[in-house]
Amino acid sequence: MILSIPSSTKLCTCSTAPRVSAPHSIPRVSYSVKSGYAGARRRSRTFSPLFCSSNMWGVAEMLDDKKSSSSSVAAAAAVVASNSASNQHDLSPPRTFLDARTEQDLLLVIRKEVEAGRLPVNVAQGMEELYHNYRNAVLRSGHPKADEIVLSNMADVLDRVFLDVLDPFQFSPYHKAIREPFDYYMFGQKYIRPLLDFRNSFVGNISVFNEIEKKLEQGENVILISNHQTEADPAVIALLLESTNPFIAENLIYVAGDRVITDPLCKPFSMGRNLLCVYSKKHMSDDPDLLDMKKRANTKSLKEMSLLLRGGSKIIWIAPSGGRDRPDLATNEWYPAPFDASSVDNMRRLVEHAGIPGHIYPLAMMCHEIMPPPAQVEKDIGEKRVISFHGVGLSAAPSINYHEIASDLKDPEKAKIAYTESVYSSVCEQYNVLKSAIQGKQGLEASTPSISLSQPSQ
Repeated sequence: MILSIPSSTKLCTCSTAPRVSAPHSIPRVSYSVKSGYAGARRRSRTFSPLFCSSNMWGVAEMLDDKKSSSSSVAAAAAVVASNSASNQHDLSPPRTFLDARTEQDLLLVIRKEVEAGRLPVNVAQGMEELYHNYRNAVLRSGHPKADEIVLSNMADVLDRVFLDVLDPFQFSPYHKAIREPFDYYMFGQKYIRPLLDFRNSFVGNISVFNEIEKKLEQGENVILISNHQTEADPAVIALLLESTNPFIAENLIYVAGDRVITDPLCKPFSMGRNLLCVYSKKHMSDDPDLLDMKKRANTKSLKEMSLLLRGGSKIIWIAPSGGRDRPDLATNEWYPAPFDASSVDNMRRLVEHAGIPGHIYPLAMMCHEIMPPPAQVEKDIGEKRVISFHGVGLSAAPSINYHEIASDLKDPEKAKIAYTESVYSSVCEQYNVLKSAIQGKQGLEASTPSISLSQPSQ
């Protein structure tokens, strides 16, 4: 579910083999995938991707340990007992999340695993909260099979979270999306898809995304300098581009902070993305004793990125704000968070030193409604996941050449700031168009001469 970006970087170690789930015993709701997808998936096996969830996309303290989930779990057990008594289904109590056939079954499994000592209470509370919030959001979509979708998707999510609690996966500085034997990429797509109101979603400048694909095919590198709004950003990008630009959707490299590779509710979604793991500037000094380790880890991750860019045909997403956008506390208005000029300049220099043509494109995202972050940056891991059904937007603008902007500026520091301001201004311009289309209800009429909107296929 995916991601923030600083100029420094984080490291993890990845040696745990992906796990295979038991066969599904509940109905599985499938979504159609466009014809271009299969070819892109085949090609992706030979195309080096990279992603890390930014808060990409550690084991977290989901909620305060002092809070108890005993009352809600007890209520779930009572409902299950009542269901059995009324003979709603003559099946044995579920042994795993994938055996669950009802909401009460899922909640009962959480309780049983807590009682068995295999699931920490705080993680169990987060799992139950996630279930209820996701269920309410999908039900609001009005989908005729909303109940089936919720049960199927949440059984998968709770199963994957629980498996990782039992056998924690460790990420390496450069993590490739796990596609087999369990496809974590499609797992994330399936989970986020029901939250998108495609009738009120828009993509700006499909022609620019087509241009990006051509440059990648020619062996050139592409950097997307973007704002960042939710843990679901990677899935939102992929869902909006899967029918028109599936190659970008599946091979995009995300740079992001360490938090989503350690939070148990995030980790399974991060495992399905291509990651470069970094420590965000916003959290570098949370624990002074870890500062030196974080700096060393970031240096190692930057070296990994440099090696990847030297190979060519890489597309990397980075949010140089160092974290997610947040609303203005006075007006409650959302706007792209300011970019850190050093982070933008670091990416530019990495691209130029790769020895392969590279291009920087401004990218704007508007999707905060489906999974908004806490109002303020939190030091502790384990935020509350608020989830909604809503329209989203994505837009790319033509690449911006640093040397054209810096040619009249002799001071390198001024040139760095001027270039960052130019990229940020483009992101804000695109964001405002998406905002008019989605929140302003203008739809396609919000298009401008420089930003042409279209609607994605479901």
